[in-house]
Amino acid sequence: MVNGLGSQSINYQDAWCEMFAAEGLFVVRYDNRDVGLSSSFAGAPVGELGNAYTIGDMAADGIAVLDALGIERAHVMGLSMGGMIAQTMAIEHPDRLLTMTSVMSSTGEPEYGQSTPRAFELLTAPPATDRESYVRGWITGLREWGSPEFFDEDRLRADAERAFERSFRPDGTGRQFLAIRASAEGRAAKLRDVTVPTLVMHGSADTLITPSGGERTAELIPGARFVLIEGMGHDYPPQLWRRWVDEVVGFIRS
Repeated sequence: MVNGLGSQSINYQDAWCEMFAAEGLFVVRYDNRDVGLSSSFAGAPVGELGNAYTIGDMAADGIAVLDALGIERAHVMGLSMGGMIAQTMAIEHPDRLLTMTSVMSSTGEPEYGQSTPRAFELLTAPPATDRESYVRGWITGLREWGSPEFFDEDRLRADAERAFERSFRPDGTGRQFLAIRASAEGRAAKLRDVTVPTLVMHGSADTLITPSGGERTAELIPGARFVLIEGMGHDYPPQLWRRWVDEVVGFIRS
């Protein structure tokens, strides 16, 4: 399970992971580089676009996690930036994937999946500096791009506080954002050659990466299955966990 921009492994909450495990899957979640408890890349050399690393490097990190666990091949699911990482795993390491699930993500092409103006404004706002601004930013963002029917400020506040207490590394999130921008060009053309069985899911109410991003991903990958979840935004509220598990497990078993 591969996380999105600035997101920690605990955002794949225990109860949700247990639902996948109850279906007979061995669940692996991890912190991407530069966030959570993973290594920092502060002070690392940067490329022409100011990036210290690429999505390809982050995909290689995921493969290294499999190596460390002695797992030869895996079903890989990634959300948002994690979807971009999963796509890159399928492109660069196809022999290590049994299936790939890309959720609320896009292809890197500027014509598809672009944020609404308000969502982009919030995404690129100055980073939080303390607990209060972090929690406020978390709630404000999800009020804009989350699933409208399931918005729950108390739940989101608790999630944000738990994440802040575990790790607060806004500089790492910034470097991840630069990696996304530096790695966008060229991925779409490579998706046409992906041979890994692929499920693409997207929410109809997503304003951070609008649904055309998922539609285009499924269009490019040969044989990909596309599922649009009505009313879902750029999040994964508990009310939708069962739907996710059923879609992913059903695809894996097919």
